[in-house]
Amino acid sequence: MKISIERGTLLKAVSQAQSVVERRNTIPILANVLIEAEGDTVQFRATDLDIEVVDKAAAQVERAGATTVSANTLHEIVRKLPDGALVTLTDDGTSGRLTVEAGRSNFSLATLPKEDFPVMASSEYACNFTANAAQLRRLFDKSKFAISTEETRYYLNGVYMHVSDADGGKVLRCVATDGHRLARIDSDLPDGASDMPGVIVPRKTVGELRKLLDDDEMDIAVSVSETKVRFATPDITLTSKVIDGTFPDYTRVIPAGNTRRLEVDASEFAQAVDRVATVSSERSRAVKLALDEDRLILSVNAPDSGAAEEELAVAYGDERLEIGFNAKYLLEIASQVDRENAVFMFNSAGDPTLMREGNDTTAVYVVMPMRV
Repeated sequence: MKISIERGTLLKAVSQAQSVVERRNTIPILANVLIEAEGDTVQFRATDLDIEVVDKAAAQVERAGATTVSANTLHEIVRKLPDGALVTLTDDGTSGRLTVEAGRSNFSLATLPKEDFPVMASSEYACNFTANAAQLRRLFDKSKFAISTEETRYYLNGVYMHVSDADGGKVLRCVATDGHRLARIDSDLPDGASDMPGVIVPRKTVGELRKLLDDDEMDIAVSVSETKVRFATPDITLTSKVIDGTFPDYTRVIPAGNTRRLEVDASEFAQAVDRVATVSSERSRAVKLALDEDRLILSVNAPDSGAAEEELAVAYGDERLEIGFNAKYLLEIASQVDRENAVFMFNSAGDPTLMREGNDTTAVYVVMPMRV
C-alpha cells in the first residue's frame, strides 16, 4: 500500500477514528486503526467492539492495500506535522512496518495484520430515514446532560431515542434521566421514521455522534434496528450497538398538575445560582429558592464555609414557596435555555419541578428538589 494525502484531510479522518479507540486495551488490535486504500479514497476504521467509525478521505493511491497501525500514535504524528504538508503512507506488506513521510520527517510504525481487525457485523436495519444535522444536534445536545453515570442502572446510561405522540401528532423524541433530573426533547418526525424501534443510544456514542453534526446544512442518514443504530454522512459512518435494556416509563415522573409559575431571565438566574453556590458544601451543593410576589431570593447556608444570599426580580404571582435544589442541576438545566426566559412550574417543596423555555413544550426538563 502506498498513498499520499494532505495533512489536514488526514488529521480530520484519523482524529475521528482515534477518539473511538479506548486508551487501555487488553486486545492489542483494538488500539489500531485499519487503513484501507483503493481507487482514489482511503478508509480509516476504528472500533471498541461496541462502536465502529469509518471515515473516508480523498487520497492519491499509488498502490492499493490495507494495514493496521496504532491510532493514537498516528494521530499524534499527523497532529504535529506542519499545516499543508503532503503525507505519504507506505506499507510493503512484508516488514510489519508503516512508513509515514512528510517533508524531512520520517516515521516507521509497527503494524498488525489487517486480517485480525474485528469488523462489526452488518445488520439488517428495520428503519432508515434522513434527518437534518441541526435537528439531531438539538435532540442530543439538550438531553445528554441528564444521562446517568451509575453503571448499575445501565439502562439509563444513554439517550432514549424513540417515536412518541405529542399535541400535534407524532414526534421524534430523545429522553435522558438519572433519577434526579430528566430532559425530554421533541422534534418533527422525519419522513420514514414512524416505524423506528425505540433505542437507547449509549453515552459514548452520543459524544462521537456530536462530531458529525457541526454542519447545519448536512443531512444525516439514520438507520435503526433492535440492536444497532447507524448515523452516516457522505464521509463518515458511525455504527453503534444500543443498550440492551428497557428504558423506564418516564411519562410518570413528568408533573402535569404544577400550577405555581415562575418566569425568570435564564442567564441572570444561572449567574445568581453560580454566585451563591460558591459557598455551598461540596457534598450537598444545596441552594434554597424563596419565592414571593415577583421576587426570588436565592440563599445558601453552609455551617462550615459561610452563607450567601441574592435577590432577583422575577414574574411570580402565587403564594409563598420555599424549595431547595442541587445547584449543579439548576445550572445545567438553565444552560439549556436558548431564549431569554426560563419558566419553572412548581407544586410544593417536595414535588418534582418542571422547567421549559417560555411556552415551548418541545423541550421539557424535570428536576427533583432536595431538603435544605
